[in-house]
Amino acid sequence: MGLIDIFKRKKIEGVDDTMYLTLREERRISKENNKIIRKFEREKNRKNVPEEEYLTQMRDPSNVVEFEDLHTYFFTDVGTVKSVNGVSFDIPQGKIVGVVGESGCGKSVTSLSLMQLVQAPQGQIVKGSIRYQDSNGKCYEITKMPKDKMLKIRGKDIAMIFQEPMTSLNPVFKIGEQMDEVVLLHVEGSTPESAKARSIEMLKLVGIAMPEKVYNSYPHELSGGMRQRVMIAMALSCDPRLIIADEPTTALDVTIQAQILELLRDVKNRINGSIMLITHDLGVIAEMADYVVVMYAGRIIEKGTVREIFHDPKHPYTIGLMRSKPTGETRDNRLYSIKGQVPNPINMPDHCYFYNRCDKAMNVCSRDYPDMVDFSSTHCAACHLYYGEGLQEQNKGKE
Repeated sequence: MGLIDIFKRKKIEGVDDTMYLTLREERRISKENNKIIRKFEREKNRKNVPEEEYLTQMRDPSNVVEFEDLHTYFFTDVGTVKSVNGVSFDIPQGKIVGVVGESGCGKSVTSLSLMQLVQAPQGQIVKGSIRYQDSNGKCYEITKMPKDKMLKIRGKDIAMIFQEPMTSLNPVFKIGEQMDEVVLLHVEGSTPESAKARSIEMLKLVGIAMPEKVYNSYPHELSGGMRQRVMIAMALSCDPRLIIADEPTTALDVTIQAQILELLRDVKNRINGSIMLITHDLGVIAEMADYVVVMYAGRIIEKGTVREIFHDPKHPYTIGLMRSKPTGETRDNRLYSIKGQVPNPINMPDHCYFYNRCDKAMNVCSRDYPDMVDFSSTHCAACHLYYGEGLQEQNKGKE
């Protein structure tokens, strides 16, 4: 067997584990995926799209954004990766919604779908709805919105603090040039002088001691924490209606982290904006969030208010996350960890994705994917433990 054949030993979707992908099958998958990709790209690149096609109505006017049954897939040569697979949740006006879950569960892809920044042509929104309501009450269907119209919203009304500041900042332009561009593009009547003044003001706001010097620096001349603060300053430049914060404090020390979180909260309150906070840090979620969405393998497995999720978690995965905290449960002085691994994203099972890792798995869990069960108007979880055959099996075990 040649080296190239070893690298191509990938499992085929829907085929037994002992079978592997041949070159012929890989070409077939690639051909089929290219056909699907071209269809989506043609739809996205249409010119002169009438506004009526991407105007819609919010289900609840008090929301800024509504995700409904969102599916975002990546079409690769070895199969289709369902990164976001039927996600539905709301971001209310003036609230912070925390999105938590293990790496690779679809948190960042959900936010990139909202920004129309999913890596194309492989990455495509194949189904579902993302509704955004601006400050004038006008509602847009983001999935159908033309690229040129989205440019007017992205960076101004919806801003994103990216996880990796070094790859988000252009290394060949100074910090000031990149920050000024945001203001000049989105603020009507702005001049180079007013844009510079606004940029320096925002650098001061995020706690940078020598803003003029940083303004005239290149990204590589700054530390990771400084670059992260520049990204936050850039995102806040136009007083956005929604801030998407993707691990905003990853590169910062504890003291600066607290300052940045306080800054985000102050800005939200000042402009009555909303924040979609993506993080692994449950402590940050407990301190900052009003609502929590727990994701696993591209699906939402539980959502509710921060009090409901932290004080009364229902899904075994959420309970496992809470026990995995450094202040949580220990076994023989070792930190608790959830056993097993996430399923192969190209070959997802039809049953509950958490089945092979769950301490409370039952026979019914290996058959169908569970429906969402409502515990209150704000709290729900997708688990067989709380309805139907699963509930009967659990009660029988207690007897």
